[in-house]
Amino acid sequence: MVFDIRKRIQDHLVERRIRRSRLVTKDGHCNIEFGNVKYGNHFAFLVDFWTTFVEFRWRFVLFFFIASFTLSWFIFSLLWFWIARNNGDLTWQNPPSNHTPCMWNVYGLTTAFLFSLETQTTIGYGVRAVTPQCPGAVALIIIQTLIGALIHCFMCGIIVSKISLPKKRAKTISFSEVAVICPKKDFLCLMIRVANLRKTMMIGSQIYGKLLRTTVKPDGETIIMDQVNIEFMMDAGKDNLFFVCPLTLYHVIDKASPFFEMAVDTLRKQEFELVVFLEGTAETTSSACQVRTSFIPQEIMWGYNFLPIISRSKEGKYRVDFSNFSKVVSVATAHCAYCFHNIMGHHLPSINAIDNVGFEVIDILE
Repeated sequence: MVFDIRKRIQDHLVERRIRRSRLVTKDGHCNIEFGNVKYGNHFAFLVDFWTTFVEFRWRFVLFFFIASFTLSWFIFSLLWFWIARNNGDLTWQNPPSNHTPCMWNVYGLTTAFLFSLETQTTIGYGVRAVTPQCPGAVALIIIQTLIGALIHCFMCGIIVSKISLPKKRAKTISFSEVAVICPKKDFLCLMIRVANLRKTMMIGSQIYGKLLRTTVKPDGETIIMDQVNIEFMMDAGKDNLFFVCPLTLYHVIDKASPFFEMAVDTLRKQEFELVVFLEGTAETTSSACQVRTSFIPQEIMWGYNFLPIISRSKEGKYRVDFSNFSKVVSVATAHCAYCFHNIMGHHLPSINAIDNVGFEVIDILE
């Protein structure tokens, strides 16, 4: 039992170290920090205040929502209190019985705050109202009404914008937990699987990848996070994917591919990160969105292929079994890309396939 606990702790530490070292997390967040930013550049966030507010976390947005209304009510209540005081309307000033106040039933700071709240929110209980006695009070009620409308429009716009962010649509796009390398139609390919969990389409979808690694040039220059383009495609092309069901996309490992020099026994020793991007337009909202994920060498399985997930039920309906979405089965695969094209020799890892007993599996052309 002690050995089992120790192993779990070690696995947790390894997973935590991998999570820190990767640039893009599995759910698409970028793990990067900005240091030594000039102080003057921080004002750029204030200039683009709309984007800054939209990108705030919900807890801060709710705080600013409550604070903006409460603070404006209180500031204007002080102004209303000042007008009432100058006109002698307050209780402690003992106004005469024939005195005409600037505001009816505003005789203290509490009643001034209530009048400010009722004015800005246009409640209008009918107990407190401005009289034509004070022109300053008439001007102030106009100013507060306009400022209150601006605050209301701004905060409602921020909340609506946050709710309708395209990144929320990206939550329903799912990538497989692992990538696989196996033969496909006389080519050695790296394959990933992606699924749209909604029945609404993603219009104009396209997918591509970037391989991030540290490279050293012949002149000794070290390039950290060097980016290499990785093209993913389907048999029907790489653009305008028909995203009605989960798709398996592949990258051909040829001589131009950075995976060509890797082998089954050296893949896990490599230091790189494969970042995959899916871009498209949501059919419902017509908003463009991008989904990101990444794969490190420990998440790329050489000599495996994905289990089939598209099946036909006995009633003749097509079904997708997401329980097999990231599950793999071993297949005969060359030890390296060079061996695949020049040497007859394959390896076959021992792993038991998982049957999908609920469906009648049929061949689906990708």
